[in-house]
Formats: sequence, structure tokens, C-alpha cells
Amino acid sequence: MTKSNDPQTLGLRIASLLLDIEAIKLNIRNPFTWSSGWLSPIYCDNRLSLSYPEARSSIKNALAEAIKEHYPSAEAIAGVATAGIPQGALVADLLGLPFIYVRSKPKGHGMGNMIEGKVTPGQKVVIIEDLVSTGGSSLKAADALKSVNFEVLGMAAIFTYGFHLADENFREAGIPLVCLSNYQYLLEEALKRKYIEHGQLETLKSWREDPGSWGK
Repeated sequence: MTKSNDPQTLGLRIASLLLDIEAIKLNIRNPFTWSSGWLSPIYCDNRLSLSYPEARSSIKNALAEAIKEHYPSAEAIAGVATAGIPQGALVADLLGLPFIYVRSKPKGHGMGNMIEGKVTPGQKVVIIEDLVSTGGSSLKAADALKSVNFEVLGMAAIFTYGFHLADENFREAGIPLVCLSNYQYLLEEALKRKYIEHGQLETLKSWREDPGSWGK
């Protein structure tokens, strides 16, 4: 890995890019509410990157480089529905590899597929996600691929909150995870550009340690 693409340099660059296009928003005073009911000072919507050609290209190239470095034997790319589908398709096209995607549940009509695209048992596949929180939906996709005898090499994602629960879930599943950026790099970049103040760091860090209780 070249110096310009070492994990810290890359992590800060991707965090900066996501802040530039407002794919990531931070708000302590008026926190966001997730579907789980958790209160959160951060909202991340990496799908916005698809609307910005320069950001889209940067992310695509970085994901492709991560796959070549960490999963050089990859034979196919799988996107996780829905946000991982366009990112995965872009990366698969760049790498010249087959692409498939995994639904959150089997299709309710037609063939009833959960995996769309050509299923090739024994094929070595890398999963693409846009965002990792607890890892639940991501690992469900990995299980679906394993159930039809794909060999899951690992997963690559744009951003992770870095929850301990996610680390445990991926470790227990035996699925390697590589992320372009994370919450720590985001805080560093946000502080540097005065998007947040030093006095807010402790509160923002405490959310990552215990997101389920934060703000209550």
C-alpha cells in the first residue's frame, strides 16, 4: 500500500469527501433517531455519493484498490440490497468481475430469489456494503451466499461506526471486514475543519461506546 493510500490517509480523505457532499451530518443538540429507536448524533447516507461524479469515482476506485489488496483472489462481487447494489456494480465493472446482489429476504413472486445474478457454487466472492453499523444485515447476506456454496472471502465497506458489537459479530462469523473510513477518522476531520468543537468530542465518543443508551 502506498503512503498516500495508507489506512489513516485514506480514512481521513474519505471522511472529508463524505462531509463535503453532506452524506454525513453531525448534530448533538438535535440527535437523529434510527429505525432501531437509538438516538444518534450522526446520520450517514452514503447513497448521496452516487449523485456526485467525483465522489462516486473516488469511492469506487478506493473500494477496488482495497479488494485488490485484501482479497486478490476475488472472482465476483456481491452488493447488499439496497445501498450496496450500485456501489458493488461500479466496483465489479471497474475490476471486470461478475456482479450479483443479495436481497434482505427472498423475492415474494417469480422465482423467489434472494440472490440475483448467476449463482456459481465455489466462486470466491467479496461483499460490498455502503455502511456498517451492527453488521446484522451484512452478515445475513454473507450467510445467504454461503448457503448456495459461494466462498465468501470478506467484505469491503465505505464507512463503519466502529461499534464493538459489529467487531464481535464479524469475528464470530469469521468474515474479514475492510472499511475505507470510520467514526474516529470522521471526528478527526470534523474537528480539523471546525465542524465540531473540542468540547463536543467526549459526548460524540461516548455515543460510539454505548449507542443504545446514549441521549436517554
